[in-house]
Amino acid sequence: MLARSLLLLLACLAAPAAWGETFSGKVVRISDGDTLTLLVDRKQIKVRLTEIDAPESHQAFGQRSRQSLADLCAAQPATVRSAGRDKYGRVLGRVECKGMDANTEQVRRGMAWVYDRYVTDRSLYALQSEARATHAGLWADKTPTAPWLWRSQQKAARR
Repeated sequence: MLARSLLLLLACLAAPAAWGETFSGKVVRISDGDTLTLLVDRKQIKVRLTEIDAPESHQAFGQRSRQSLADLCAAQPATVRSAGRDKYGRVLGRVECKGMDANTEQVRRGMAWVYDRYVTDRSLYALQSEARATHAGLWADKTPTAPWLWRSQQKAARR
């Protein structure tokens, strides 16, 4: 158990993750509308886009949100400005693909919510309001459910 913990610690230390660190790689996988994987120096690094929360895969607009992020970043070079790691070991960061901030673009397209709990870039709220006003993406739904509420409902239903 100790050896496994040490290996995990070393792997985390070897991969980019320090707050404010910037690194680049090629996007090799899109998991959902707010998570992708980069290949950096022959290592795969899973990145969770900060400040946004996209619909879950089985949630309304989940697949469309994933496709939107794929349209922006799949098989593209990307630059990540890290904000540390989350509890799952993913790098948290702002991601730039094709000269665009993917986090911002997902909100602009109506493919993600501003994640109130973790947002620091308040300008995202204006983009979200504009997407809502124009019924872009998930805002076409009359009663869209924020992913954090959807996850909570799913958890309660399993009890």
